[in-house]
Amino acid sequence: MKKNAISSPLPPVHWRVTPGRVPYREAVAFMETHVADIKQGRAGEMVWLLEHPPLYTAGTSARQEDLLQPDRFDVFASGRGGQYTYHGPGQRVAYVMLDLGQRGRDVRAFVHNLERWIILTLAELGVSADIREGRVGVWVERDENGQTREDKIAAIGIRLRRWISFHGISLNVCPDLTHFDGIVPCGISEHGVTSLQDLGRPHDMGKTDAALRKNFERVFGATTTLDA
Repeated sequence: MKKNAISSPLPPVHWRVTPGRVPYREAVAFMETHVADIKQGRAGEMVWLLEHPPLYTAGTSARQEDLLQPDRFDVFASGRGGQYTYHGPGQRVAYVMLDLGQRGRDVRAFVHNLERWIILTLAELGVSADIREGRVGVWVERDENGQTREDKIAAIGIRLRRWISFHGISLNVCPDLTHFDGIVPCGISEHGVTSLQDLGRPHDMGKTDAALRKNFERVFGATTTLDA
């Protein structure tokens, strides 16, 4: 994993936070347009923080058998990598639209930096987390009745179009964890999911957003506020 922030002369990344719950199709349509605008030089890079209503998304590797409760929430096909995942209230979704053509064209380094961003953010919020070989996302170890278990606290799913990234990460702040029961999250059935609230850590969305922004800047560079 690369330890240093990406050095870039690019302008600050636009940082947008939208209150309320943004419908999934609306968010994808915005990303599609914005990615095209970045490529054409009509718009700048952006990180967009939001929450969705409860829903499931199927990545490009999703297996139908991993959708355990197909009628529970709306299900959307997604062009991002990965399998089934859940989005909903209390989960901070960050859609990351960056120009990797100007940032080294190294997909592996980009994913590692997304992981590092999440890990640094969680450390600031009092949670020790890391990645696991062969498993996507960011994980925490916890003790349960004298046994160590590993739960997923954040997911990563990205797509690239002509070296512009979109989709991004989701961090479980205080979602209803029973909503994950309708899928096999990311195709992994032998481990569970957790959240800041579940771990007894600060789970205020505003504090989480502040930690996300601070540590994004440590890893990727400066940001500038964009109105919601």
